[in-house]
Amino acid sequence: MTKPLTIIQYPKCSTCKAALKSLQNKGNDVVTRNIVEDTPSAAELKVLVANSGLELKKFFNTSGDVYRELGLKDKLAGMSADDQYALLASNGMLIKRPIVTDGEKVTVGYKEEQYEQAWNT
Repeated sequence: MTKPLTIIQYPKCSTCKAALKSLQNKGNDVVTRNIVEDTPSAAELKVLVANSGLELKKFFNTSGDVYRELGLKDKLAGMSADDQYALLASNGMLIKRPIVTDGEKVTVGYKEEQYEQAWNT
């Protein structure tokens, strides 16, 4: 029996819907979490980033309205990591989604090939 996967997502996001469907179609037990109503804390984000093996900047939703409105493209480089984590934790719409984790492994965003390797083995 495999561990349930947690998908931290925005329910109205078409990419999140596709990711969830892919995980469920492969027989995964999936727990959904709304990224806006239950935004990961800075401490939780630190664990997710560490477990993903990705840079912190990969967790920013660079195509989102909030990212553009705040002008983060030019500001992130000058911010400390702690400030960036606090910023992400302050608004779920700033976080790239979906985030999928089994408590150890983490993927960010959705690419079918990536999911095949990470979650459907």
